[in-house]
Amino acid sequence: MSAQREVWITGVGIVSALGEGLDQHWDKLMAGGPPPYDDKTFAPYITFPVVPLNLDTQIPKKGDQRQMEAWQRIGVYAAGLALTDAGIARNTEILDRADMIIAAGGGERDVAVDAAILTDVRRVEKRDAFVNERLMSDLRPTLFLAQLPNLLAGNISLVHGVVGSSRTFMGEEASGVDALRVAHARVAAGQSDITLVGGAYNGTRWDLVLLFRLGTPLLEAPFRPVWDRGPQGALALAAMGAFVVIESREHAEKRGARPVARLVSVQSSRNLRKPGESESTLRAEFEALAGSVKKDRAVIISGASGAEPATSEEKTVVAETGLPVRATATYIGNGMEAQFFANIALGCQAVRKGTLFPPSGSGDTGTAPAGGIAQALVTSVGHWRGEGLALIERID
Repeated sequence: MSAQREVWITGVGIVSALGEGLDQHWDKLMAGGPPPYDDKTFAPYITFPVVPLNLDTQIPKKGDQRQMEAWQRIGVYAAGLALTDAGIARNTEILDRADMIIAAGGGERDVAVDAAILTDVRRVEKRDAFVNERLMSDLRPTLFLAQLPNLLAGNISLVHGVVGSSRTFMGEEASGVDALRVAHARVAAGQSDITLVGGAYNGTRWDLVLLFRLGTPLLEAPFRPVWDRGPQGALALAAMGAFVVIESREHAEKRGARPVARLVSVQSSRNLRKPGESESTLRAEFEALAGSVKKDRAVIISGASGAEPATSEEKTVVAETGLPVRATATYIGNGMEAQFFANIALGCQAVRKGTLFPPSGSGDTGTAPAGGIAQALVTSVGHWRGEGLALIERID
Protein backbone atom coordinates (compact mmCIF):
# COMPACT_ATOMS: atom_id res chain seq x y z
CA MET A 1 0.00 0.00 0.00
CA SER A 2 1.33 3.43 -0.92
CA ALA A 3 2.07 5.97 1.82
CA GLN A 4 -0.72 8.29 2.86
CA ARG A 5 -0.39 11.84 1.59
CA GLU A 6 -0.16 14.79 3.96
CA VAL A 7 -3.41 16.79 4.01
CA TRP A 8 -3.44 20.57 4.37
CA ILE A 9 -6.26 22.99 5.11
CA THR A 10 -5.65 25.88 2.74
CA GLY A 11 -8.88 27.87 2.97
CA VAL A 12 -11.48 28.61 5.63
CA GLY A 13 -14.87 30.33 5.36
CA ILE A 14 -17.18 30.88 8.31
CA VAL A 15 -20.24 32.99 9.11
CA SER A 16 -22.16 32.88 12.38
CA ALA A 17 -23.60 35.11 15.07
CA LEU A 18 -20.06 36.26 15.86
CA GLY A 19 -19.35 37.63 12.41
CA GLU A 20 -17.90 36.85 9.01
CA GLY A 21 -14.49 35.29 8.56
CA LEU A 22 -11.94 34.03 11.06
CA ASP A 23 -10.59 37.42 12.07
CA GLN A 24 -13.98 38.77 13.15
CA HIS A 25 -14.71 35.58 15.05
CA TRP A 26 -11.38 35.56 16.83
CA ASP A 27 -11.46 39.26 17.74
CA LYS A 28 -14.86 38.88 19.37
CA LEU A 29 -13.91 35.68 21.18
CA MET A 30 -10.75 37.28 22.53
CA ALA A 31 -12.66 40.37 23.67
CA GLY A 32 -14.63 38.15 26.03
CA GLY A 33 -17.88 40.08 25.73
CA PRO A 34 -21.39 38.64 26.13
CA PRO A 35 -22.44 36.04 23.55
CA PRO A 36 -24.46 37.54 20.66
CA TYR A 37 -27.65 35.59 21.33
CA ASP A 38 -31.23 36.63 20.55
CA ASP A 39 -33.75 36.12 23.37
CA LYS A 40 -36.66 38.00 21.78
CA THR A 41 -37.47 36.74 18.26
CA PHE A 42 -38.33 33.22 19.41
CA ALA A 43 -39.08 33.99 23.04
CA PRO A 44 -38.89 32.32 25.44
CA TYR A 45 -36.19 30.43 23.54
CA ILE A 46 -32.68 31.74 22.89
CA THR A 47 -31.19 31.48 19.39
CA PHE A 48 -28.05 32.68 17.61
CA PRO A 49 -28.87 34.43 14.30
CA VAL A 50 -26.20 34.83 11.64
CA VAL A 51 -24.85 38.35 11.20
CA PRO A 52 -26.22 40.35 8.24
CA LEU A 53 -24.39 39.36 5.06
CA ASN A 54 -23.74 41.38 1.93
CA LEU A 55 -24.84 38.55 -0.32
CA ASP A 56 -23.82 40.38 -3.49
CA THR A 57 -20.15 39.82 -2.69
CA GLN A 58 -20.43 36.02 -2.94
CA ILE A 59 -23.75 35.51 -4.79
CA PRO A 60 -23.75 38.33 -7.35
CA LYS A 61 -26.94 37.39 -9.23
CA LYS A 62 -30.17 38.47 -7.53
CA GLY A 63 -32.01 35.64 -9.24
CA ASP A 64 -29.69 33.12 -7.60
CA GLN A 65 -30.27 34.73 -4.23
CA ARG A 66 -34.06 34.64 -4.61
CA GLN A 67 -34.30 30.96 -5.55
CA MET A 68 -32.28 29.87 -2.50
CA GLU A 69 -33.59 29.42 0.99
CA ALA A 70 -31.75 31.14 3.84
CA TRP A 71 -29.65 28.11 4.78
CA GLN A 72 -28.51 27.75 1.17
CA ARG A 73 -27.55 31.43 0.92
CA ILE A 74 -25.57 31.07 4.14
CA GLY A 75 -23.82 27.97 2.83
CA VAL A 76 -23.02 29.34 -0.62
CA TYR A 77 -21.68 32.50 1.01
CA ALA A 78 -19.43 30.60 3.43
CA ALA A 79 -18.22 28.34 0.62
CA GLY A 80 -17.24 31.41 -1.37
CA LEU A 81 -15.25 32.74 1.57
CA ALA A 82 -13.36 29.45 1.82
CA LEU A 83 -12.57 29.38 -1.90
CA THR A 84 -11.38 32.99 -1.75
CA ASP A 85 -9.24 32.28 1.31
CA ALA A 86 -7.67 29.32 -0.50
CA GLY A 87 -6.90 31.51 -3.52
CA ILE A 88 -8.91 29.41 -5.97
CA ALA A 89 -12.08 31.49 -6.42
CA ARG A 90 -12.80 31.85 -10.14
CA ASN A 91 -9.77 29.69 -10.97
CA THR A 92 -11.52 27.46 -13.47
CA GLU A 93 -8.50 25.22 -14.04
CA ILE A 94 -8.63 24.09 -10.39
CA LEU A 95 -12.38 24.39 -9.82
CA ASP A 96 -13.09 22.14 -12.81
CA ARG A 97 -11.52 19.24 -10.92
CA ALA A 98 -12.17 20.31 -7.33
CA ASP A 99 -14.37 17.85 -5.44
CA MET A 100 -17.08 18.78 -2.96
CA ILE A 101 -18.62 17.10 0.08
CA ILE A 102 -21.55 18.79 1.80
CA ALA A 103 -23.24 18.18 5.16
CA ALA A 104 -26.84 19.35 4.93
CA GLY A 105 -30.30 18.78 6.32
CA GLY A 106 -33.71 19.17 4.70
CA GLY A 107 -35.13 22.41 3.41
CA GLU A 108 -37.25 25.00 5.15
CA ARG A 109 -40.98 24.73 5.75
CA ASP A 110 -43.49 27.32 4.53
CA VAL A 111 -44.50 28.34 8.04
CA ALA A 112 -47.42 30.52 6.92
CA VAL A 113 -48.98 27.62 4.99
CA ASP A 114 -48.39 25.20 7.86
CA ALA A 115 -50.02 27.57 10.33
CA ALA A 116 -53.07 28.12 8.11
CA ILE A 117 -53.58 24.38 7.58
CA LEU A 118 -53.22 23.61 11.28
CA THR A 119 -55.78 26.30 12.06
CA ASP A 120 -58.34 25.15 9.48
CA VAL A 121 -57.96 21.38 9.91
CA ARG A 122 -59.67 21.51 13.29
CA ARG A 123 -62.94 22.44 11.61
CA VAL A 124 -63.18 19.50 9.17
CA GLU A 125 -64.05 15.82 9.55
CA LYS A 126 -61.94 14.23 6.77
CA ARG A 127 -58.63 15.63 7.88
CA ASP A 128 -56.35 13.47 5.72
CA ALA A 129 -58.07 14.52 2.51
CA PHE A 130 -58.19 18.14 3.65
CA VAL A 131 -54.46 18.27 4.40
CA ASN A 132 -53.56 16.63 1.07
CA GLU A 133 -55.73 19.07 -0.85
CA ARG A 134 -54.33 22.11 0.91
CA LEU A 135 -50.74 21.01 0.51
CA MET A 136 -51.30 20.49 -3.22
CA SER A 137 -52.90 23.88 -3.69
CA ASP A 138 -51.10 26.12 -1.16
CA LEU A 139 -47.46 25.11 -1.44
CA ARG A 140 -45.44 26.65 -4.25
CA PRO A 141 -44.00 23.96 -6.56
CA THR A 142 -40.42 25.17 -6.07
CA LEU A 143 -40.63 24.45 -2.35
CA PHE A 144 -40.26 20.74 -2.96
CA LEU A 145 -37.11 21.24 -5.04
CA ALA A 146 -35.71 23.69 -2.50
CA GLN A 147 -36.07 21.08 0.22
CA LEU A 148 -33.54 18.75 -1.43
CA PRO A 149 -30.39 18.63 0.74
CA ASN A 150 -28.10 18.26 -2.27
CA LEU A 151 -29.36 21.55 -3.70
CA LEU A 152 -26.73 23.31 -1.59
CA ALA A 153 -24.04 21.50 -3.55
CA GLY A 154 -25.85 22.37 -6.76
CA ASN A 155 -25.98 26.06 -5.91
CA ILE A 156 -22.30 26.11 -4.96
CA SER A 157 -21.51 24.54 -8.33
CA LEU A 158 -23.64 27.09 -10.19
CA VAL A 159 -22.42 30.16 -8.30
CA HIS A 160 -18.76 29.29 -7.66
CA GLY A 161 -18.01 26.80 -10.43
CA VAL A 162 -16.93 23.85 -8.26
CA VAL A 163 -17.69 21.07 -10.72
CA GLY A 164 -15.71 18.02 -9.68
CA SER A 165 -17.42 15.09 -7.93
CA SER A 166 -20.11 15.95 -5.38
CA ARG A 167 -21.49 14.16 -2.32
CA THR A 168 -24.08 15.25 0.23
CA PHE A 169 -24.30 13.73 3.71
CA MET A 170 -27.29 13.99 6.05
CA GLY A 171 -27.42 13.30 9.77
CA GLU A 172 -27.12 16.46 11.90
CA GLU A 173 -23.76 16.93 13.68
CA ALA A 174 -22.50 13.47 12.71
CA SER A 175 -22.87 14.25 9.00
CA GLY A 176 -20.34 17.05 9.34
CA VAL A 177 -17.83 14.73 10.99
CA ASP A 178 -18.25 12.06 8.33
CA ALA A 179 -18.07 14.58 5.51
CA LEU A 180 -14.67 15.78 6.71
CA ARG A 181 -13.53 12.22 7.50
CA VAL A 182 -14.31 11.03 3.97
CA ALA A 183 -12.81 14.14 2.37
CA HIS A 184 -9.62 13.70 4.38
CA ALA A 185 -9.41 9.98 3.53
CA ARG A 186 -9.86 10.62 -0.19
CA VAL A 187 -7.17 13.30 -0.33
CA ALA A 188 -4.77 11.23 1.82
CA ALA A 189 -5.29 8.18 -0.42
CA GLY A 190 -4.74 10.11 -3.65
CA GLN A 191 -8.37 9.84 -4.79
CA SER A 192 -8.74 13.63 -4.71
CA ASP A 193 -6.22 16.45 -4.96
CA ILE A 194 -8.42 19.21 -3.58
CA THR A 195 -11.86 19.20 -1.95
CA LEU A 196 -14.28 21.83 -0.68
CA VAL A 197 -16.07 20.44 2.36
CA GLY A 198 -18.51 22.05 4.78
CA GLY A 199 -22.10 22.65 5.79
CA ALA A 200 -24.77 25.21 6.55
CA TYR A 201 -27.75 25.46 8.85
CA ASN A 202 -30.50 27.93 9.68
CA GLY A 203 -31.91 27.15 13.12
CA THR A 204 -33.57 30.54 13.50
CA ARG A 205 -36.93 29.35 12.16
CA TRP A 206 -40.19 28.70 13.97
CA ASP A 207 -40.62 25.27 12.39
CA LEU A 208 -37.27 24.09 13.76
CA VAL A 209 -37.86 25.67 17.14
CA LEU A 210 -41.10 23.69 17.34
CA LEU A 211 -39.52 20.52 15.98
CA PHE A 212 -36.69 20.47 18.48
CA ARG A 213 -38.78 21.65 21.41
CA LEU A 214 -41.05 18.64 21.02
CA GLY A 215 -38.18 16.32 21.90
CA THR A 216 -35.30 18.39 23.28
CA PRO A 217 -35.08 21.15 25.92
CA LEU A 218 -34.25 24.51 24.34
CA LEU A 219 -32.34 27.20 26.19
CA GLU A 220 -34.45 29.84 27.92
CA ALA A 221 -33.44 32.93 29.90
CA PRO A 222 -31.28 33.44 31.82
CA PHE A 223 -28.49 32.62 29.39
CA ARG A 224 -26.00 30.01 30.61
CA PRO A 225 -22.75 28.70 29.10
CA VAL A 226 -23.00 25.42 27.24
CA TRP A 227 -21.51 23.43 30.14
CA ASP A 228 -23.91 24.73 32.79
CA ARG A 229 -27.45 24.23 31.54
CA GLY A 230 -28.63 21.85 34.24
CA PRO A 231 -29.32 18.12 34.43
CA GLN A 232 -31.81 18.25 31.53
CA GLY A 233 -29.50 20.32 29.34
CA ALA A 234 -30.64 22.73 26.63
CA LEU A 235 -29.83 23.55 23.01
CA ALA A 236 -29.49 27.05 21.61
CA LEU A 237 -30.27 26.72 17.90
CA ALA A 238 -28.16 28.78 15.52
CA ALA A 239 -27.71 29.88 11.94
CA MET A 240 -24.21 29.41 10.55
CA GLY A 241 -22.17 28.23 7.60
CA ALA A 242 -18.61 26.91 7.59
CA PHE A 243 -16.41 25.42 4.86
CA VAL A 244 -12.79 24.42 4.48
CA VAL A 245 -10.67 23.69 1.44
CA ILE A 246 -8.41 20.69 1.98
CA GLU A 247 -5.78 19.43 -0.42
CA SER A 248 -2.69 17.29 -0.60
CA ARG A 249 0.55 18.96 0.38
CA GLU A 250 1.96 18.28 -3.09
CA HIS A 251 -0.98 19.96 -4.80
CA ALA A 252 -0.85 22.97 -2.48
CA GLU A 253 2.88 23.45 -2.88
CA LYS A 254 2.68 23.12 -6.66
CA ARG A 255 0.21 26.01 -6.87
CA GLY A 256 2.05 28.05 -4.21
CA ALA A 257 -0.75 27.91 -1.62
CA ARG A 258 -0.07 28.95 1.95
CA PRO A 259 -1.42 26.36 4.44
CA VAL A 260 -3.69 27.28 7.31
CA ALA A 261 -3.06 24.04 9.21
CA ARG A 262 -2.41 20.34 8.74
CA LEU A 263 -5.41 18.00 9.07
CA VAL A 264 -3.83 14.97 10.72
CA SER A 265 -6.80 12.72 11.43
CA VAL A 266 -10.60 12.60 11.68
CA GLN A 267 -12.29 10.01 13.91
CA SER A 268 -16.00 9.16 13.68
CA SER A 269 -18.02 6.73 15.82
CA ARG A 270 -21.57 5.71 16.68
CA ASN A 271 -23.27 4.15 19.68
CA LEU A 272 -26.78 3.68 21.06
CA ARG A 273 -26.28 6.40 23.69
CA LYS A 274 -26.88 4.14 26.64
CA PRO A 275 -25.55 5.66 29.90
CA GLY A 276 -21.80 6.12 29.65
CA GLU A 277 -21.51 5.11 26.00
CA SER A 278 -20.55 8.56 24.77
CA GLU A 279 -17.79 8.62 27.36
CA SER A 280 -16.33 5.29 26.26
CA THR A 281 -16.64 6.09 22.55
CA LEU A 282 -15.03 9.54 22.81
CA ARG A 283 -12.36 8.18 25.16
CA ALA A 284 -11.46 5.54 22.56
CA GLU A 285 -11.12 8.24 19.90
CA PHE A 286 -8.75 10.23 22.09
CA GLU A 287 -6.73 7.07 22.74
CA ALA A 288 -6.51 6.39 19.00
CA LEU A 289 -4.84 9.78 18.50
CA ALA A 290 -2.73 9.75 21.68
CA GLY A 291 0.47 8.88 19.84
CA SER A 292 0.14 11.95 17.62
CA VAL A 293 -0.70 14.51 20.33
CA LYS A 294 1.93 16.89 21.72
CA LYS A 295 0.44 17.17 25.18
CA ASP A 296 2.44 20.23 26.19
CA ARG A 297 1.34 22.15 23.07
CA ALA A 298 -2.24 20.94 22.47
CA VAL A 299 -5.71 22.28 23.33
CA ILE A 300 -9.28 21.04 22.91
CA ILE A 301 -11.88 23.00 20.94
CA SER A 302 -15.12 21.41 22.11
CA GLY A 303 -18.27 21.13 20.06
CA ALA A 304 -20.40 20.37 23.13
CA SER A 305 -24.03 21.17 22.27
CA GLY A 306 -25.56 21.67 25.71
CA ALA A 307 -27.81 18.62 25.31
CA GLU A 308 -27.72 15.98 28.02
CA PRO A 309 -26.35 13.49 28.83
CA ALA A 310 -23.95 14.03 25.90
CA THR A 311 -22.51 17.29 27.25
CA SER A 312 -21.80 15.98 30.74
CA GLU A 313 -20.19 12.84 29.35
CA GLU A 314 -17.99 14.87 27.01
CA LYS A 315 -17.04 17.14 29.93
CA THR A 316 -15.85 14.11 31.87
CA VAL A 317 -13.67 12.81 29.03
CA VAL A 318 -12.05 16.11 28.05
CA ALA A 319 -11.25 16.80 31.71
CA GLU A 320 -9.39 13.47 31.86
CA THR A 321 -6.99 14.59 29.12
CA GLY A 322 -5.60 17.41 31.25
CA LEU A 323 -5.56 19.64 28.16
CA PRO A 324 -6.96 23.20 28.11
CA VAL A 325 -10.58 23.19 26.90
CA ARG A 326 -12.82 25.78 25.25
CA ALA A 327 -16.40 25.19 24.08
CA THR A 328 -17.62 27.36 21.22
CA ALA A 329 -21.39 26.79 21.36
CA THR A 330 -21.56 29.26 24.25
CA TYR A 331 -20.77 31.95 21.66
CA ILE A 332 -22.20 30.65 18.37
CA GLY A 333 -24.97 28.25 19.43
CA ASN A 334 -25.57 24.87 17.82
CA GLY A 335 -25.56 24.73 14.03
CA MET A 336 -26.05 20.98 13.56
CA GLU A 337 -24.49 19.99 10.21
CA ALA A 338 -22.25 23.07 10.17
CA GLN A 339 -21.13 22.83 13.81
CA PHE A 340 -18.07 20.63 13.33
CA PHE A 341 -16.74 22.76 10.49
CA ALA A 342 -17.19 25.94 12.52
CA ASN A 343 -15.12 24.37 15.29
CA ILE A 344 -12.51 23.17 12.82
CA ALA A 345 -12.28 26.77 11.60
CA LEU A 346 -11.87 28.13 15.13
CA GLY A 347 -9.37 25.39 15.92
CA CYS A 348 -7.33 26.49 12.92
CA GLN A 349 -7.30 30.03 14.23
CA ALA A 350 -6.23 28.90 17.71
CA VAL A 351 -3.33 27.01 16.16
CA ARG A 352 -2.44 29.93 13.91
CA LYS A 353 -2.62 32.52 16.69
CA GLY A 354 -1.04 30.26 19.30
CA THR A 355 -3.43 31.35 22.03
CA LEU A 356 -6.92 30.73 23.47
CA PHE A 357 -9.92 32.94 24.07
CA PRO A 358 -11.14 33.47 27.67
CA PRO A 359 -13.03 30.63 29.38
CA SER A 360 -16.80 30.61 29.93
CA GLY A 361 -18.50 27.97 32.04
CA SER A 362 -17.33 25.18 34.30
CA GLY A 363 -16.02 22.98 31.47
CA ASP A 364 -13.68 25.61 30.02
CA THR A 365 -10.39 24.93 31.79
CA GLY A 366 -6.71 25.76 31.55
CA THR A 367 -4.80 28.35 29.59
CA ALA A 368 -2.84 28.33 26.36
CA PRO A 369 0.48 26.45 26.63
CA ALA A 370 3.44 28.66 27.48
CA GLY A 371 5.16 27.70 24.26
CA GLY A 372 2.07 28.45 22.16
CA ILE A 373 -0.51 26.14 20.66
CA ALA A 374 0.79 23.65 18.11
CA GLN A 375 -2.25 21.36 17.94
CA ALA A 376 -6.01 21.51 18.41
CA LEU A 377 -8.24 18.51 19.07
CA VAL A 378 -11.73 19.34 17.84
CA THR A 379 -14.63 17.36 19.31
CA SER A 380 -18.16 16.74 18.09
CA VAL A 381 -20.57 14.90 20.36
CA GLY A 382 -23.94 15.21 18.66
CA HIS A 383 -26.96 16.24 20.69
CA TRP A 384 -28.62 12.93 19.74
CA ARG A 385 -26.09 10.64 18.02
CA GLY A 386 -22.51 10.53 16.79
CA GLU A 387 -19.10 11.15 18.33
CA GLY A 388 -16.23 12.69 16.39
CA LEU A 389 -12.72 13.98 16.92
CA ALA A 390 -10.23 15.69 14.61
CA LEU A 391 -6.59 16.63 15.09
CA ILE A 392 -5.23 19.70 13.36
CA GLU A 393 -1.76 21.16 13.81
CA ARG A 394 0.32 24.14 12.90
CA ILE A 395 2.66 23.92 9.93
CA ASP A 396 5.96 25.63 10.79
